[in-house]
Amino acid sequence: MNLELNDHNKKEYPPMHTAEHILNQTMVRMFGCKRSRNTHIERKKSKCDYHLEQELTGTQVQEIEDRVNEVIKKNLSVTEDFVHIKDARDLVDLSKLPDNVSEMLRIIRVGDYDVCACIGEHVDNTSEIGEFKITTHNFDNGRWRVRFKLNET
Repeated sequence: MNLELNDHNKKEYPPMHTAEHILNQTMVRMFGCKRSRNTHIERKKSKCDYHLEQELTGTQVQEIEDRVNEVIKKNLSVTEDFVHIKDARDLVDLSKLPDNVSEMLRIIRVGDYDVCACIGEHVDNTSEIGEFKITTHNFDNGRWRVRFKLNET
């Protein structure tokens, strides 16, 4: 039985990929939006797109950055479980999964802050991430694009 979500062979940078999970959950909690549908994660810089009703203020952008860093500083364990897709429906959003997904899903938890079906590589603890920094952002026709980097500690 294939335990991966798809034939994804891209090697991610675990600290950045884990920071993306925290950013996604922060956006969901702050603005009630869905997780990013368009994401590009790299070691030096990354980006995520969110569908929002209106452009964010500078204060809101700073609060996102602050909240992500607060979660990182909690030194949360990042764990994985394998869960049957029927049991995962109450845990995670399954709408992004491909049609040919296996019955068993890999579920990644960032402490009690985030839970997501994911095949990527992650750190073992948020203390390995470093400082999250929003570098630029723009709003266009309901899409807020945020670019960010990590300052390694």
